Amino acid sequence: MATITLTEATFTETVNQAGIVLVDFWAAWCGPCRAFAPVFQAASDEHPEIVFGKVDTEAEPALAGSLQIRSIPTLMIFRDGILVFAEPGARPAGDLAKLIGAVQALDMDSVRAEIAAAQATAGAV
Repeated sequence: MATITLTEATFTETVNQAGIVLVDFWAAWCGPCRAFAPVFQAASDEHPEIVFGKVDTEAEPALAGSLQIRSIPTLMIFRDGILVFAEPGARPAGDLAKLIGAVQALDMDSVRAEIAAAQATAGAV
């Protein structure tokens, strides 16, 4: 699947859908972003069942700011509407493949239970 461009208008709907969504925050002037782009595109081609989106931080500064993007490239991975990974830095193909495999292997019922427990603990304090 080709990568899609995400904007402030399309971001929430895209990341909240069922399944896995990888989001690359980038800018045209960023050398590491340009180096990571072909790795991200190759993973997109290899995994048509996953949504791969790109946010141009120069075109979408409000979106990047609301998500506290402080360094680019930053990769966020959502599964079933839940943010399961967020870290800055360009990744080699092998690392990206391992990340995708780890997210695919997640037990989402367990993840939701952990989130609920954390929220209950936070609410009790």
